[in-house]
Amino acid sequence: MTTVQEPNRTATAARSGGPAVLALRQAGLSYGSRALWDGLDLDVAPGEFVAVLGPNGAGKTSLLRTVLGQQRLTSGSMSFLGRPVRRGHRKIGYIPQQRLMESGTPLRARDMIAQGVTGHRWGLRPERKAERERIDRIVDEVGATEFADAPVAELSGGEQQRTRVGQAIAADPALLLCDEPLISLDLRHQRGVTELIDRQRRQQGAAVLFVTHDVNPILDVVDRVLYIAGGRFRIGAPDEVLRADVLSDLYGTPVDVVRTMGRIVIVGASDAHDTAGVGHHHCEPAPHGVGPDEGRF
Repeated sequence: MTTVQEPNRTATAARSGGPAVLALRQAGLSYGSRALWDGLDLDVAPGEFVAVLGPNGAGKTSLLRTVLGQQRLTSGSMSFLGRPVRRGHRKIGYIPQQRLMESGTPLRARDMIAQGVTGHRWGLRPERKAERERIDRIVDEVGATEFADAPVAELSGGEQQRTRVGQAIAADPALLLCDEPLISLDLRHQRGVTELIDRQRRQQGAAVLFVTHDVNPILDVVDRVLYIAGGRFRIGAPDEVLRADVLSDLYGTPVDVVRTMGRIVIVGASDAHDTAGVGHHHCEPAPHGVGPDEGRF
């Protein structure tokens, strides 16, 4: 599958504060005969914030699954902190899409954050003093003190996502994987969750791989964009990638990029929406079939 190469810059992160946290070399992923992407070379440096954009079914969430060790690459290689990726690595934090907890779930917000500190399931053993102190500190950092003892099922969407961020950063990860963490949140909570993630990468040097359909809420903290569409990709600074000529080439159809009222809007031949499809529910293809949203942009 042909890729769109990045002009006048390598795929090495702009923040070259040390060796790459995550490195992909000629990486590819396919479902049967359908290639989501291949030939992907990417280095993500400590403290770098990379937004992963593209239409439904392009392979954005699948990319995160490969980093998590839940899915194998079809071709090429991937390394994390200089070693092959493996499942359950404590130095990888993961923030999933917003999903409200079922009513009656006994887990408290503090218990959820504690899981990220102890690495154990809730209630298996008492917390050590140092662990309790760290849990309390993280609860405070993510602004969860007021609802720390409340069952997570009773929390608002924004409070639940702040709790998930606390759980993800609890082990001081070298890499934060964020899969549409702002879905269903209002603008205030989108800003709050974005600030928590940005603070972690700035203060602790965590690299961030952030999958989203709408780059606007995070545009001011993004270093680079990885845009995947139709089995092809483009890597670069937002102003280098989010351009009409680049996206028209990726999609193979005329696309315009409009900047208005501080937002980026992508307009296609028969569709119009914010960057990468605001309002289109995120959907990756199943291993043995194509998702119903394939081709939408």
